[in-house]
Amino acid sequence: MKAVLWTKYGSPDLLQYGEVEKPVPKDDEVLIKVQAATVTPGDCEMRRFDMHVLFWLPLRIYMGIWKPKRPILGMELAGEIEAAGKDVTQFKQGDQVFAGTGIRFGAYAQYKCIKANSFMALKPANLSYEEVATIPTGAINALHYIKLGKIQPGEKVLINGAGGCFGTYAVQLAKMFGAEVTAVDSTEKLGLLKEIGADETIDFTKEDYFNNPEIYDVIFDIAGKGSVTKGMRALKPTGRYILATPWVGLVLQGRWASWTSSKKFFCALAKDDPRELVYLKELMEAGKIKAVIDRTYPLNEMAAAHHYVEDGEKVGHVAIKIEH
Repeated sequence: MKAVLWTKYGSPDLLQYGEVEKPVPKDDEVLIKVQAATVTPGDCEMRRFDMHVLFWLPLRIYMGIWKPKRPILGMELAGEIEAAGKDVTQFKQGDQVFAGTGIRFGAYAQYKCIKANSFMALKPANLSYEEVATIPTGAINALHYIKLGKIQPGEKVLINGAGGCFGTYAVQLAKMFGAEVTAVDSTEKLGLLKEIGADETIDFTKEDYFNNPEIYDVIFDIAGKGSVTKGMRALKPTGRYILATPWVGLVLQGRWASWTSSKKFFCALAKDDPRELVYLKELMEAGKIKAVIDRTYPLNEMAAAHHYVEDGEKVGHVAIKIEH
């Protein structure tokens, strides 16, 4: 089968389009004929191994000290089940599904074996493979962090980094929960953010959102590039600050601010819960939220797709269409 091989840590140009052996499902696995995948910032961080100091050593041991032990990247996929192991009862041959592979990776290939009881759900008929492939990382994380904020109708919510794969879903979900949403990102992304529901936008290249004290009930900081201490000044006295990027300095700032005030700080990774996949795909199926896909690349142009994601200019998601 065709796949994109990751044999060295570093530049996107090190990714190689080649041939590998087609996998065979174990008794508790399904074999998915992959139709779509995505390129997430997490794929790019892992490829170049740009990891937080707390995670660097354990992840490097897991992924491979000198070179990657799991040579096919990709954390999100969608496709059709071609075969199922004898112990599989949840799915059958011919089912159209989407799934998240996490740091097991493997989505950048024509076929992938996944345990039937893992992070996977059936694809709605009215959605494309590319659309549902964006759910297991982007939408799942957005939902997780929005829930952490316990958003109530009428509250003012600011989303910093709203134009990315987490952010475009977070804007829509916050609006669905009844919030008044302010989206922060670069100039060229603000129009789209208005289109998907943002009430107000802030261009971070021209304005700092924390210059307005005690304005927001919830701040969802996806970008994680500024000062959490300053950011929390923009919260109301009982506001909640949610950080999606667990850098030590930012977490310490948030913890200290929450200990010395009535404001709350949250930073917790999302869990793989298949029930959340079903919930999100039902929202998408009903037209309550949608996938924002900036560009779609073929599998053999993976290096270009990674370069585009790393350039920081994309809005929403970059999808990969896998031909057979």
